[in-house]
Amino acid sequence: MSLAAESPSPSSPSSSSGSDDFAALLDAELELTSAADSASAGDPSAASDDDEEDGNDEEEEDVVVVVGQEDAIVEQSSTKRRRVEDQHRDQGTAMRPDEDTVGSSKDVKIDTCPPHPGFFGGLCIRCGTRQDEEDVPGVAFGYIHKDLRLGTTEIDRLRGADLKNLLRERKLVLILDLDHTLINSTKLFDLSTAENELGIQSAAKEVVPDRSLFTLETMQMLTKLRPFVRRFLKEASDLFEMYIYTMGDKAYAIEIAKLLDPDNVYFGSKVISNSDCTQRHQKGLDVVLGAEIVAVILDDTEYVWQKHKENLILMERYHYFASSCRQFGFGARSLSESMQDERENDGALATILDVLERIHTIFFDPDDQKPLSSRDVRQVIKRVRQEVLEGCKLVFTRVFPLDRRPQDQMLWKMAEQLGAVCCTDVDSTVTHVVALDLGTEKARWAVSNKKFLVHPRWIEAANFRWQRQQEEDFPVARPKEKGKENAADAPISKEKGDENAADAASAKKGNENVAEAASTKEGSKENADDADNAEKSKSDDAASGATGS
Repeated sequence: MSLAAESPSPSSPSSSSGSDDFAALLDAELELTSAADSASAGDPSAASDDDEEDGNDEEEEDVVVVVGQEDAIVEQSSTKRRRVEDQHRDQGTAMRPDEDTVGSSKDVKIDTCPPHPGFFGGLCIRCGTRQDEEDVPGVAFGYIHKDLRLGTTEIDRLRGADLKNLLRERKLVLILDLDHTLINSTKLFDLSTAENELGIQSAAKEVVPDRSLFTLETMQMLTKLRPFVRRFLKEASDLFEMYIYTMGDKAYAIEIAKLLDPDNVYFGSKVISNSDCTQRHQKGLDVVLGAEIVAVILDDTEYVWQKHKENLILMERYHYFASSCRQFGFGARSLSESMQDERENDGALATILDVLERIHTIFFDPDDQKPLSSRDVRQVIKRVRQEVLEGCKLVFTRVFPLDRRPQDQMLWKMAEQLGAVCCTDVDSTVTHVVALDLGTEKARWAVSNKKFLVHPRWIEAANFRWQRQQEEDFPVARPKEKGKENAADAPISKEKGDENAADAASAKKGNENVAEAASTKEGSKENADDADNAEKSKSDDAASGATGS
């Protein structure tokens, strides 16, 4: 009774993970159970006596003779039983809190039901008992096998075994969002007049080497791969076991996985979609068979990872199509309408790949005296992030609303996470004054004392690029350039559609945005304060079969 056909994406021989290994193990167990059940439906001992040794083969032969099966079937059944027992012995001590891991392997005993480790199609994957109401708790892993649900103990055991294998191979886990992170998609009916006039649909149908624009005919959609994504996946796969995790629906996720991984060497069955989530509008590592202490998340939306912010690397959003700009309220021309794109070598993905390589190097540092199993990638991420603005002391002037505590504002917290020291008053130790215009006393103090005077977007750029940006690329406007806008709604870049994290106000042309300052052609990046509304919009699209987070 093979279950391989139930997997959303067939596993490649070169792809190995906890979920893929478990799928193979599950196939073996269920084939064995199926053979035993057909041999003796009324004899439960024939299907459950898993830890018998040499005498087991003879007993199985007797059962098979009764039902008239071939000797070859007996031999195959016995071989599979031994294979399952061997894998249980190899993994049995991985993460069982009630066992002494120092003992020899001969002391390890295979658990018996109950408790049941999990259920497939309503039957226990170990003993074949039908699931009842008391056995409902657990987590569904439909992306591994349809109708598969595992209990907490079994999940912990599998994660422990996977962690052991990963550390042996010097790999971490990388969770990848799709839309606005690796790709950008649009419905055909959402194409703008300019996009249609430029013949973007015809361009998507052209079969050329290394093309990045595709038509999803069955879904009436266009998908654009983010520049550098192929090289990113290739190099990241040497350091990480990779999952796709999207708020899009399952069919969409599988189609995009085929575009990103046509040879099925990166993801295997590890494609998680909105139907796998255990909480509405939220993503969680509870459906990932990888330990949280080695998991790194790449996503453009922080809001959906409420329980795992320490694992998250926030991505600069990729807005290629006009519909994407409209979805997030940007009035600027899209990259597709401008016939431009991010640059390969210094775009968002190239930058983040450097960050991931540094995180991997620090985690596996041979000079670190702490055992690998005791290290936590979340501490490494925090350490690398704090190096970005280390040594900078910032003062904000008229950036935040007067009736709000500055310390509670997103931009203040972001600067501190990047390693900067933030304060409310100027002194000789201040290195930067963050302002929206030159019309404040603190801004004039910065000029007269030859301190850096920067726009708030300087902090945002550092947050996305994981490195300190050139201050001169983020100048502060003079009061006369503000027009009718006041300090609370100060100018921010409109040229590329960037939003200011503090003010969410439209800007006048002429200011450089974050993407331009980082030498990219990207159309925009959104206000972090609007993440909730943006994610709900994305989730609504996912529910209707469109793209997801």
